[in-house]
Amino acid sequence: MTYSHSVGGTTWRFDDLREVMAKASPARSGDLLAGVAAGSDAERVAAQMCLAGVPLRRFLEEALIPYESDEVTRLIIDSHDAAAFAPISHLTVGDFRNWLLGEEADESSLKALAPGLTPEMVAAVSKIMRVQDLILVAQKVRVVTRFRNSIGLAGRMSTRLQPNHPTDDGAGIAASILDGLLYGNGDAVIGINPATDSTAGICELLKMLDAVISRYEIPTQGCILTHVTTSIEAINRGAPLDLVFQSIAGTEAANASFGISLATLQEGYEAGLSQKRGTLGDNLMYFETGQGSALSANAHHGVDQQTCEARAYAVARRYKPLLVNTVVGFIGPEYLYNGKQIIRAGLEDHFCGKLLGVPMGCDICYTNHAEADQDDMDMLLTLLGTAGINFIMGIPGSDDVMLNYQTTSFHDALYVRQVLGLRPAPEFEDWLAKMDILRQDGRRLQIGEQLPPVFRQALERMA
Repeated sequence: MTYSHSVGGTTWRFDDLREVMAKASPARSGDLLAGVAAGSDAERVAAQMCLAGVPLRRFLEEALIPYESDEVTRLIIDSHDAAAFAPISHLTVGDFRNWLLGEEADESSLKALAPGLTPEMVAAVSKIMRVQDLILVAQKVRVVTRFRNSIGLAGRMSTRLQPNHPTDDGAGIAASILDGLLYGNGDAVIGINPATDSTAGICELLKMLDAVISRYEIPTQGCILTHVTTSIEAINRGAPLDLVFQSIAGTEAANASFGISLATLQEGYEAGLSQKRGTLGDNLMYFETGQGSALSANAHHGVDQQTCEARAYAVARRYKPLLVNTVVGFIGPEYLYNGKQIIRAGLEDHFCGKLLGVPMGCDICYTNHAEADQDDMDMLLTLLGTAGINFIMGIPGSDDVMLNYQTTSFHDALYVRQVLGLRPAPEFEDWLAKMDILRQDGRRLQIGEQLPPVFRQALERMA
């Protein structure tokens, strides 16, 4: 089916819905690299106007990636909840935007609607929204998950404490964990990106995390961000594994480039459940995503990078994750060129994930060769805090010494919590108060005489 729209006396024609979606996307370097971006602002506006008139049900009839050749498409179509979709099934994309911005779209109605939405629907509506629209709608949505604490509640924002070390040195990792805890970080997860992927090394890191969490009775969870098959092997070896991690993408071919399929993820999910380590709930999967991953694997099928990213959230949704994290600026300027593109992409990802019922966090980050800096990250951090982000990253000095990229620091979490009146997960907040780390109002106590004795002893041992 072809689509067309006239702007300024020129009629623009698009061969299919995939082309309309791609050319309606706000400008970004990845789509230009892929050859799917609009050739001018006029063409982009024409595509956006055209997209606004497309009925939502059209996305159930015209697959952007064929059903027969892509298991993610099959997952999206086969799991679609027609009853949940019914209240908005008569709307166009433009009507859907207006509905989302209205009072009828409140927390309860958006929660009920989520199973009836496809990634393509939410990606489409995001393309015709301003930044303030993306924030206004996303802050209405709450996606609450539980393992050893409750993440995503209203007025709360959690953090992943990321104590990476270039050689997986135990003392270096422990020092970063202690530093992060003293800034009130770590309620989403204490998650380590390992420098190597040997199963024996992963098991040792898992034992170390479990020892820290158990010894200090911290109401949080640990995770080693290794391949799902390595996590399965670690479980088989009896390692104390809380969360099962995997990077995922929005097409079957892109996931194959990661060495996974939906069946592999299901195996990891079931292995994690078999551990029965959660105390408040059994949300135990941790997924990371990022715009451009499908294109970087030449597995995007001509679909724009933001729509491919939204499709990854359908993959995540299937496994009831505790955490989903868009690592928004990590791939580099080939996909998101500058701070403006990174900010827009982070807000799009959060909006799309939340509408689909996914517990979204964001690694607010950039690489050193991108046209971005920490001021851009401060802006995205503040906007995402306002939009109701479930969690962000906490890293010593905002500089990851193992992965070599720039992100958000332990102090950044304190900033956004203090400015916006946000608090940690309630169980973690109670622990922080018990340990005399944070006051009830969320302000950090001075380190020194107030340093908890157990932590002072740990520091003395490290010295």
